[in-house]
Amino acid sequence: MDELVALYGAGLSIAEVSRKFGIYTRTAAAHLVRRSVSLRQRGLALADTPEAVRLYVSGLTLVEVGLRFGVSQQAVRRAVAAAGVEIRPRGRRAKERLT
Repeated sequence: MDELVALYGAGLSIAEVSRKFGIYTRTAAAHLVRRSVSLRQRGLALADTPEAVRLYVSGLTLVEVGLRFGVSQQAVRRAVAAAGVEIRPRGRRAKERLT
């Protein structure tokens, strides 16, 4: 499990580490907790929210914004909606709605 701890410490997500070792994400997280590793915040960091909102409003999809920040589209959706931005219908870019 030293390698698991090292990879997580190097910046891989719990999901990435669990795939590498062929274990469930909960199992990987449990191993990290047992080794007294602080788990990183899940989802979009508060400091990244304004930029994520800007990118989404400029026309990127939730998936594209998520890829830029290494988080899921759901994490982006929650942050953008919490910022008061209306979520577009699935698969639609802002530019496509204007034409």
